[in-house]
Amino acid sequence: MASKFSFDEITNHLTLTGFVFPGSQIYGGLSNTWDYGPLGAELKRNIRDAWWKKFVQESPTNVGLDAAILMNPKVWEATGHVSTFNDPMVDCRACKSRYRADELIKKEFPNVDVDAMSFQEMDDFIANHDVKCPTCGQKNFTTIRKFNMMFKTHIGVTEDDSSVVYLRPETAQGVFMNFKNVARACRKKLPFGICNTGKSFRNEITPGNFTFRTREFDQCEMEFFCQPGTDLEWFEHWKKACLDFVESLGPKAENLRFRDHEKAELAFYSKATTDVEYDFPNLGWGEILGVADRTDYDLRRHQEYSHQDLTYSETYIDQNGKTQVKSYLPYVIEPSMGLDRLMLMVMVDAYDKEELEGGDSRVVMHIKPALAPYKVAVLPLQKKLVEQSDELLAKLSKEFMATTDVTGSIGKRYRRQDEIGTPYCVTVDFDTLTDHSVTVRDRDTMKQDRVAIDSLVDYLKAKIAA
Repeated sequence: MASKFSFDEITNHLTLTGFVFPGSQIYGGLSNTWDYGPLGAELKRNIRDAWWKKFVQESPTNVGLDAAILMNPKVWEATGHVSTFNDPMVDCRACKSRYRADELIKKEFPNVDVDAMSFQEMDDFIANHDVKCPTCGQKNFTTIRKFNMMFKTHIGVTEDDSSVVYLRPETAQGVFMNFKNVARACRKKLPFGICNTGKSFRNEITPGNFTFRTREFDQCEMEFFCQPGTDLEWFEHWKKACLDFVESLGPKAENLRFRDHEKAELAFYSKATTDVEYDFPNLGWGEILGVADRTDYDLRRHQEYSHQDLTYSETYIDQNGKTQVKSYLPYVIEPSMGLDRLMLMVMVDAYDKEELEGGDSRVVMHIKPALAPYKVAVLPLQKKLVEQSDELLAKLSKEFMATTDVTGSIGKRYRRQDEIGTPYCVTVDFDTLTDHSVTVRDRDTMKQDRVAIDSLVDYLKAKIAA
C-alpha cells in the first residue's frame, strides 16, 4: 500500500528541509533539474556506498570501474542508440504542448498494449480514438516524430560532424569497453562482474514527478559476464540479490514487487527482464531497478564495429586428456539501478506524521540509521554548555556525520532532528560536567538512555549497525 501522505506533501517537505532544491532557482529554475542539498547529498552518498559494498566489496566475483562519460561516438552507433534511441513525440496544435505519444495513449487507454505498437500504429490510434490533449482538451495533434534522446555536444575547437560526441545515456557501455582490460589486468576468470556508477543523460520529452524522471541522473549498474547456458541461473541469482538489496534500504515490503516483462515488451536482444517496482503515492508502481539477460548482444556488436576480438578464452581437458582452448562471447546479466529513484523511494517511504500524547504531533523521517544524512546531533541543554557540546561534536565527527543545534527549547530541537531523520540526539546537560555522561534519545522510540561519554562512540556504532 502506498504512503497515506500525498506525493506533493512529501516532496514539499524534502525541499524545505534541504534534501532537494530546484536547480538554478534564483534565475527562475531550469525545467526538471534538481540539486541535492546537504541532506540529500549525504543520503545519496550513503546509498551509493551501500550499493558498492553489496555488489563490489562483499562479492567474491565482482570488481569496480569508473568509466568516462564521453566516449567515441562509434560506441553509440554500435549499440544502436544513434539510430534507434528514439521516443515518439507529438505536439498539440492548439496549445503547443509536447508529449510522448505512448504516454498519451496509456493515460486514456491503460489496457492497450502500446509497447507493442510501431510509431505508425500509435499515430493511427491517436487519430482514430480521439485522444485528447491533457492540457487543453483538444484532439488536434501533429504526426509522430522521432526524438533522439541523447544529448549531443562537440569536442575540440570546431563544431562540425567530425567533432560530435554524446553524453552517455547509460553507464553500461563503459563496462563493455573495458571487458578485456579488466579480464587481463585483474586476471578475472568467468563468471565475474564489473560495476560502474555515475551520471547518465537522456533528453526526455516529458520528464517529471520530482526526481523520478529527469534528464540528468545517476545509475548503479553491473554487467555480469558468464558462460552461455548458465545465464538464466545467474539471472535468477542477481534478481534475488537486487531485491534483497532494495529491502535492506528499509522500505516497507508491501510497497515492493517484481514485474516480469512479457515477451512482447522484451528488448529484441533480451532473453529475460524483470523490474523491481515501488508503489509511490499518487504515482502508482514505478520502476526502481531492472535485471536483464542481455545475452552476448553488446559484446557482439562492439566486436563487429571495432574489429577487435572480444571473445573470452578458457582451457579445458578433453576426454582424451589433452588440453584444449575454447573461445566464445560471454553472456551478460545486467542489474541496473537508478540511484535517484532509490533515493526517492527511501525518502518517500521514510516520511511520517505521528500523533503524540497530549495532542502534540511530529513529522519524522524514519530513514534507516546507516543511511541517515546525520547519524547524531549534539545538543547543549543551555547555551552555557556550548563549549562542552562542541568538544563532544568534534570527537563524534571523527566517526560519524554529526551536527548540532543550539536555538530554541530542547523539545523543538528534537523535532527538527526528527524532521530530517537524525536517528540519535545526544544532550549535554549540567550533570555531564560531573558524571561525564550524556542523554541519548532514539528518534523512532523517543526513549532516552544515559551513556558515559567514554562509551558513546561504541554505543552509537552498535545502534547504527543494528
